Amino acid sequence: MTIDFSRDKPIYTQLVEKICGDIIRGNRHLGEKIPSVREYAVEVGVNVNTVQRVYKELEQMKLTETKRGQGTYITSDEGIISTLREHMKEKIVEQFFYSIEEYGFTKQEIIEQLQKQGGEGD
Repeated sequence: MTIDFSRDKPIYTQLVEKICGDIIRGNRHLGEKIPSVREYAVEVGVNVNTVQRVYKELEQMKLTETKRGQGTYITSDEGIISTLREHMKEKIVEQFFYSIEEYGFTKQEIIEQLQKQGGEGD
């Protein structure tokens, strides 16, 4: 399963975001073993060094832990995952408001649109 990467961000950043998204959505579970660096590199179609950087970043974020001789595992700490969810939500909302301002929409226009969108499923 190779991934179509965006040209506007480094590949390792996109992979970190993908794994974070998988954790938040529950596609990767607390305490779950993740593929080895080599396995994941082949799976996503990137260089092994890129995946090493991804795994290092995830470990610095305390989202994973490496057990010598056993592999790398998603953290079992629900608090860390909860913090990740909040951080990602804030980041998405920040980007959303930045885009709104860039296109010159008023807050009222956006509120009305959100109410329309939200009302469709109720």
